[in-house]
Amino acid sequence: MSEVLSQNEIDSLLSALSTGEIEAESLVAVEEERKIKVYDFKTPNKFSKEHLRTLELIHENFARIISTYLSGQIRKSVKIKIETMQQFTYEEFIRNIANPTVLTIFRLFPLEGNLLFETNPDYVYQILDILLGGTGDKKFKSKEFTDIEKNIITRMNEGLISNLKLAWEDVLEVESEVVGVETNPALNQTLAPNESVALITFSVDLGKNHTFINLCIPFLSVEKILDKLEVQYWFRGRNEADKLESKTKIKERLNGVNIELTGVLGDSNINVQDFLSLKAGDVLTLNKKSTEPVKVKIMNKTYFYGKPGIIGKSRGIQVLDIIDKDVEENE
Repeated sequence: MSEVLSQNEIDSLLSALSTGEIEAESLVAVEEERKIKVYDFKTPNKFSKEHLRTLELIHENFARIISTYLSGQIRKSVKIKIETMQQFTYEEFIRNIANPTVLTIFRLFPLEGNLLFETNPDYVYQILDILLGGTGDKKFKSKEFTDIEKNIITRMNEGLISNLKLAWEDVLEVESEVVGVETNPALNQTLAPNESVALITFSVDLGKNHTFINLCIPFLSVEKILDKLEVQYWFRGRNEADKLESKTKIKERLNGVNIELTGVLGDSNINVQDFLSLKAGDVLTLNKKSTEPVKVKIMNKTYFYGKPGIIGKSRGIQVLDIIDKDVEENE
C-alpha cells in the first residue's frame, strides 16, 4: 500500500518543486513487476513436485515388482509401467473412472486413512478370462460383476497390493490390509470431494491388450510423513553396511528364482521320412563344428556364447561372452 502524506509534507513537497530543489521526474514511482501465480482454491496443490517425484520413484519399483508377480500368477508375460503421475481432487478421480469398475479400498499402515486401487473392467475381464482357462485376447462387454468374479479379482488385487511393502521398504516399513471392494465408484464416500490426491496411472500390456490400473493416494494419508518423501531424506544415512545388507537381500531373492537355461549345439535339416525313422543311437550332422561356441538361451531368448564341456560327472556350458550388452534393452 502507498504511504499517505500529511498536509505539511504535501506543502513542503510543493515548495521544493517550485524552487527547483527537487526534479519532478525523480518523483515518478517505478512500480515493481509483480509475479502473479494462478491459484485455484477449489483444487489446492498440496503435494510438492518433490513429493510427487519421490512417490513416482517408489511406484516405478512397485510396477516392476507386480509385473513379475502378475506374470507368475497368470503364466503370461505382463509389462506394467507408470503412465502418468498427477495431482487431482478426489471428485475428479471418481468422476473419470469407469462404472462398473473394481475399486479396492485398503489401509497401508502406518499411513493414515484409506487408499484406493482401481482396476478397470477391460483389465479385470482379461485377467478373469485367463484365470478361468481362456486366452484373454477376446473383446469383452461391460457388465455387472458377479460375486464369483469379484471374489477372484479381490484375491488377485490383495496380492498386488501386498507388494507395496517391498516398494516402500526404502522409505518406510508398511503393512497392507484390504478394507473392502466397491464396483460403483459413485457410492464410495471415502474422502471429501475436494480432498487432494496423488493419482498414479499404470499401463498394463498383456497379450494384444493395453489397459490401465490406478493407485489413488490421499494427501491426508501421507501428510505426517512428508519429510520422508524427499529424495535427500530417502538416501540419507545410507552407509556401507546398509548397502551390503541390500546386496545380500537381492542375492537371496534372486537365488529363489528358477529360469530355463538352454544350450543350442547347432541345427540340422532332415526330411520327414528320416525324422520318422529316427531311433536311439542315430547320429545327426549339425551345421556347426565342435570347436565353435554355442548359443545359450534364457527363456527362449539368446543371451550368451558358451563352450560345452564336462563338470565333474555332469555336462555343462562355460559362458564365454554376452551377446547383447545393452542392459536397458534386456530389462
